[in-house]
Amino acid sequence: MDVSLAVGPPLADAMGGAAAAPQRARDHASDLSQAIDDPQHWSSFSRPLGSAAVAAAGHAPPQRWESHFVVRGMHCAACAFQLESALAGLPGVERVDVDARHERARVRWVSGATRPSQWVRAAAAAGYGLAPAGDLQAREQRRRDARTALWRWLVAGLCMMQVMMYAYPAYTARPGELSADSAQLLRWASWVLCLPVLFFSSGPFFRGALRDLRRRSIGMDLPVALGIGITFVVSSVATFDPGGPLGQEVYFDSLSMFVFFLLSGRLIEARLKERTAIALQGLTADAPQDARRRRADGLSFERVAIGQLALGDVLQVLPGERFPADGRLIDGDTLVDEALLTGESHPLPRARGELVLAGSHNLSAAVQMQVKALGADTRLAGIAALMDSAAFDKPRLVQLADRVARPFLLFVVVAAALAAALWWPEGHGQALMVAVSVLIVTCPCALSLAAPSSMLASAGAMAREGVLVRELQSLEALAGIDTVVFDKTGTLTREPARLDRIYCRRGLRPREALERAAVMAAASLHPAARGLAEAWHAVAEPALDRWRLVHCNEHGGQGLQASLRLHGDATARPHSMRLGSAAWCGVSPLDVASIQVHLSDEQGWAASFVLVEDLRPDAADTVARLRAQGLQVHLLSGDRVEAAAALAQRIGIEHVRGGCRPEDKLDHLRALQAQGRRVLMVGDGINDGPVLARADVSMAFGRQAAPLAQQRADLIVLGERLATVESSWLQARKTLSVIRQNLGWAAAYNFVCVPIALAGWLPAWLAGLGMALSSLVVVANAARLSRPAPSVG
Repeated sequence: MDVSLAVGPPLADAMGGAAAAPQRARDHASDLSQAIDDPQHWSSFSRPLGSAAVAAAGHAPPQRWESHFVVRGMHCAACAFQLESALAGLPGVERVDVDARHERARVRWVSGATRPSQWVRAAAAAGYGLAPAGDLQAREQRRRDARTALWRWLVAGLCMMQVMMYAYPAYTARPGELSADSAQLLRWASWVLCLPVLFFSSGPFFRGALRDLRRRSIGMDLPVALGIGITFVVSSVATFDPGGPLGQEVYFDSLSMFVFFLLSGRLIEARLKERTAIALQGLTADAPQDARRRRADGLSFERVAIGQLALGDVLQVLPGERFPADGRLIDGDTLVDEALLTGESHPLPRARGELVLAGSHNLSAAVQMQVKALGADTRLAGIAALMDSAAFDKPRLVQLADRVARPFLLFVVVAAALAAALWWPEGHGQALMVAVSVLIVTCPCALSLAAPSSMLASAGAMAREGVLVRELQSLEALAGIDTVVFDKTGTLTREPARLDRIYCRRGLRPREALERAAVMAAASLHPAARGLAEAWHAVAEPALDRWRLVHCNEHGGQGLQASLRLHGDATARPHSMRLGSAAWCGVSPLDVASIQVHLSDEQGWAASFVLVEDLRPDAADTVARLRAQGLQVHLLSGDRVEAAAALAQRIGIEHVRGGCRPEDKLDHLRALQAQGRRVLMVGDGINDGPVLARADVSMAFGRQAAPLAQQRADLIVLGERLATVESSWLQARKTLSVIRQNLGWAAAYNFVCVPIALAGWLPAWLAGLGMALSSLVVVANAARLSRPAPSVG
């Protein structure tokens, strides 16, 4: 059930006075926010943390939640600080993260100590509106906001053009050509035309400034609002009292021009930000809302909402439709497009028995699938959660820029006051206009946008190529690496491995040995275990397995220990078995170079399975290119020394170590870091958790990496191309280069323009144009990172 709320200042408040808007927001929030306090509605905009299973067993809502909201009324990084501080101090709120670039907030909270309505009221008191993420009315409200922003820009532009027409005679007329009455009439007309610019087009600046002053803070709207207000007051006094203390010079043309330029900058900046948001949210934008489910008669299908589906349901998916859930094909073969999920641009074949993913497109034939995962448990939902996490991340460079921006705003106000004091003897009106120029031209918008706009644009481009950035900070670390360490199985080789041969002890048939191994292997995500499970699935129906798993424990880098019981014999003693390496099973390895998995029971060795790994087609080329770039490449493998060395020789890796347990890989990584090397670890996320966590930056590779890698890896590769390792590194280096360019531009802009403004050579309209252009240059430069990178594979 959707909870439709529109909390925050109505758009019509723009003409009704900025001062009343926060009070109206508080009243509106008080009336409507109570609806989201109902626990039945929390799942529509929240997800439980940690205690969901316990809560379900006790028929009570989980205690800890993570909720997502859209925010109205934000324009800069300072707004994010203020909203975070307004919510973080509330009881029961553990953490608040606000993404000013996409106007979203994430709140982690304890249900027994607080309620969502309290945050809505607190946000409204601070001048911001909150609405549950995904809410239909909230999306409609944002569209209305965008239309109103366009109207503000149009009104400012039309009034600017007319005011310029009225100002033109004063600039071009020769002495005596323009009478005093005519000049005064033109001033009155300009004053009238500036009223809608002041009270409508400039509304967001004044509301933001009043909100900042009410909270005893300085945001980026305050210098702009002061500049607009001072310019209007100086010009109005000169219009009504030409012989007064502020002189007879009017600046209505400057006022309308720099408001128009500022709004133009915000409008273009919003469009550029939207491009990045689309890249980061494109996975879930077109998710199917319903599905064709097979009826109980087993012959016909009915259209039902996604929320009505259950595990085990059989769905029909027609060509051109998206798969609504993760599942296994049970009828039909087809081609699928997984470009949004994996970055693979070519259609991929999927046959009966193979897995299909929610969000991917069915291209060629009608198929039937059995649902294996729904909603938040699908791979699509996991990817979307990772992308949301990245959007809220604040890397070191972003935090540094934010820390510099806040005191710089105070410097702006102080510098403007000093400029006015220095120019006061030359003329009061002129002194105030010099202060206005300093206020406008030095606003640190470009500085605050320099790092986050670049990193988000880059994260969006990498997502389209099938690489998810879990933490934006990892882009900075990735750009500085000098060593790449690869895992072998599932990373340099394709997964799963293919079963080639089976060796059994006397009296045990290969089919029975495979069944026992497959029942155990189904409990593991290791590529070798998945190879055994896939091999059994290809020759038998798992639903008819004679053996049932009683319990199973996985020991990283060694294998599985489990108890199995014959189906239908609940009183029989379970059989203890081991599946894994030769050492784990207490047997001697076979004299073959391929990957080996062994099975043992109470009687000792039972069977050995020889699996063949297919090397990824671009593995050798990728290693060669990385080495050509000056990077040192290592191979660490838990497989036997001979197998690891043979593969390393095939693809050109000089530094290789086989027979590694997880702790051996960790020791090797620490040794490299002790030498001063900055290491990228590329693994499959199965047995590489410790080494992925220890590396300077880590990348989980392969289609099955995501579940564990969400907790360990910094980047997740969803596709099958190993070349994305190099392309991601190049993209990270390009990102850091663009950030340095943006920071350099922001610093140079202020270094040049501040002295010019203090000297009185920079009119207010030109200061507004410079401020808008400085932000646009930063955002446009960052937008270059969102372009598709040239293929390196």
